[in-house]
Amino acid sequence: MSLVRLELQRGLGRHLRAGHPWVFRKAVEKLPRIPPGSVVDLTEGGKFVARGYFDPLSPIAVRVLTRDSREVIDGEFFRRRVRSAWELRDRLLDRTDTDSFRLVHGESDGLPGVVADLYAGTVVLKLYSAGLTPARPMLVEALRALPGVRGVLGRDQPAGEEGDEDRRAGARLLWGEEPADPVVILERGVRFGVDVRRGQKTGFFLDQRENRALVRQLSRGATVLNCFSFSGGFSVNAALGGAARVFSVDQDADAIALARENFVRNGLDPNAHDFLAADVFTLLSSFRDEGRRFDVVILDPPAFAKSQRTVDAALDGYASLNRQALAIVAPGGLLVTASCSARVTPEAFESAVKEAGLKGGVDLTLVEERYQPPDHPVRLQFPEGRYLKLLVLRVTPW
Repeated sequence: MSLVRLELQRGLGRHLRAGHPWVFRKAVEKLPRIPPGSVVDLTEGGKFVARGYFDPLSPIAVRVLTRDSREVIDGEFFRRRVRSAWELRDRLLDRTDTDSFRLVHGESDGLPGVVADLYAGTVVLKLYSAGLTPARPMLVEALRALPGVRGVLGRDQPAGEEGDEDRRAGARLLWGEEPADPVVILERGVRFGVDVRRGQKTGFFLDQRENRALVRQLSRGATVLNCFSFSGGFSVNAALGGAARVFSVDQDADAIALARENFVRNGLDPNAHDFLAADVFTLLSSFRDEGRRFDVVILDPPAFAKSQRTVDAALDGYASLNRQALAIVAPGGLLVTASCSARVTPEAFESAVKEAGLKGGVDLTLVEERYQPPDHPVRLQFPEGRYLKLLVLRVTPW
């Protein structure tokens, strides 16, 4: 096999040998004029370091697929990687009351830029690099061979900043059965309708599965405010956990409508709770002025930091948002606050929340700290994969 060889800047090969899968444009001495998706060999001093696929449209010029010079990147390669990812989930996840989870988690499953989520038999495949386009048919073949898969839907990532997951992507059937609209999934015994064609990310936030179950435990008898509620994942769990009343707010009216439907799917009367399509920041300010308080306030906003240069602004945003939320948590109540910004470290996020408590005049006691579940694994050589942080804090006034 004769591949294009890209020589790395001196000293950069050690990062790839240590297991990091990204090669930025400036790390390559000379970028070739070859099509996106071309498989290339990375060398240092003329010696093989790693093999990956080329993307001339991204700041990440090459994403590493293997450090074994003998490994061929073909259909069998993708079958092995997808099968390995499936076997990890099969071993780690309790699926007795859950039929939806992440099948392939990009870099952490050895397939950088590839996300595949399973929703009750439908796989939603999302590719985060133009360099993966030639591999799509091989990925579909690998996914359709997995147990229980009845269809594969493609969601293309629009051109934009790296990792911009809030933009809506077009959907098309790549293989098998057309999915229902919505697809009704089962998660820890709870039913949710998922818009796999138009919903955010691949249709649902599967990474919050265990945290939604935690909120179910925390909500008995409580008044609960779920900010950025999307289709009501936390809200339904709070109501099922015995919450006295749940208030769900999201700027997306379609998401609020789906949240009401999800209450009905689980035998809950939506008219016994509150739903509002509105700006969260405006509503928090209004509640503060009214003196309204909630026993549990949930913050699960979209990513604030879309690039490294926006991290400082994101941290200011997290501090401001959490300060507003703390003003409406009843004394002794709970703040459940999350960040899905990969570029914001757990330490930085906790510091921003601590600042919010200081400026809000409250003491914050950490009750629980959580990260993403096992179907969103993190390779230690790829710390960027540790993106989800969730804190449960007891709030007491000074």
